[in-house]
Amino acid sequence: MTQPTPHPQHTALGLAASGVPVLPLRRGKVPFGNCTTCADNACGGRPNMKVPGPCRCPAPCHGWAAATPVPAVIVSPAWATAWRRAVCVAYHPGGAGLTVVDLDNADAIVWARAALPATRTVPTTRGEHWIYRGTMTSRNAVRPGVDIKSTMAYTRWLGPGTGTMAALPDAVRALTVKEPSPAPRTPQALSGLLAGGQGECPHRTPAFLERGVAMAEQRITEASSAVHATVYRTFLAVLSRHGRCGCLTDTHVARLFTAAQAKGETPRHCTDAWANARTALGM
Repeated sequence: MTQPTPHPQHTALGLAASGVPVLPLRRGKVPFGNCTTCADNACGGRPNMKVPGPCRCPAPCHGWAAATPVPAVIVSPAWATAWRRAVCVAYHPGGAGLTVVDLDNADAIVWARAALPATRTVPTTRGEHWIYRGTMTSRNAVRPGVDIKSTMAYTRWLGPGTGTMAALPDAVRALTVKEPSPAPRTPQALSGLLAGGQGECPHRTPAFLERGVAMAEQRITEASSAVHATVYRTFLAVLSRHGRCGCLTDTHVARLFTAAQAKGETPRHCTDAWANARTALGM
């Protein structure tokens, strides 16, 4: 006889009993929004940097920073609505002294088997989680289909997995070491820029711009991992192709922001990503 799936709160309490910090996730595998007191990060949090503010409210806000191993908090009235609406449980790997290598597809798994020491593995919808003892800086898209979840991050609880958990190897730590950035290009070196600062218009018909914006919306909507990076790269591509001639309007930008926020991005992150893309292009 098939056993019923335990309620997310019951799963969370079981994990908390082992000292694992947990939090509820709503549909789309995203945390619940800030509580009323901390709406729009009034407490001083910086969501684009995943840094919580100084607030001490009991409600499950601030994403990964809401994760708790305290049963009394998990069953408190402040969390009741979140658990009623929760569809699954997440945990803070760094808070549990762990690092998760999130392998998002078959190619990433093949790479990991060749490049990383064997450790405990947990099947996911499209790939596997490889779990190591030890903590490190989290970073998405360290290579195609590979994210690192440890400190200042959360990941979905999918079960205890199989295999013996190994110590965090240097090969995983090295994945988050960024290569030195190339020297910035001057605006004069960018294609499509004229002497007067007006870019040549590539839009022979309105349909060309509409198709470009629609494709960008689709790219963001279909992102299955590394959402932050996907949003930034998409903004960069749109601005590079469509942003120099004045045809791109606030309505087009709002459509892109809406698509990003539907994937869990905050308005502030969207604004920062757009500004960073403009700066990178010398605009």
